[in-house]
Amino acid sequence: MKIMLACAMGLSTSLLVSKMKEAAKLQNKDYKIWAVDIESIEDNEDCDVILIGPQVSHRIAEVKDAIDTDSIPVEVINRDSYGKCDGAAVLKVAEQLVEQSKK
Repeated sequence: MKIMLACAMGLSTSLLVSKMKEAAKLQNKDYKIWAVDIESIEDNEDCDVILIGPQVSHRIAEVKDAIDTDSIPVEVINRDSYGKCDGAAVLKVAEQLVEQSKK
């Protein structure tokens, strides 16, 4: 699975990316997880799911308009999970979104 996180500059999500990678590794899952700034989403559409940082949640409609949301689900990361840097919780949401998009 390929999971892209996006925030204002692509920096504040870097710690969450690390925590998500750790959680995936503990679950023996070989996922590609990375962060970009929200302006670069269209250049990085080769992913299975896009998670938006809560600080840029006001731009979710813009993101959904820019990509094919029929094949790539887009969701705002839960503020509590983001604040706690709960990689396992965010990873679970990403997996659920991808699973739901396949139905």
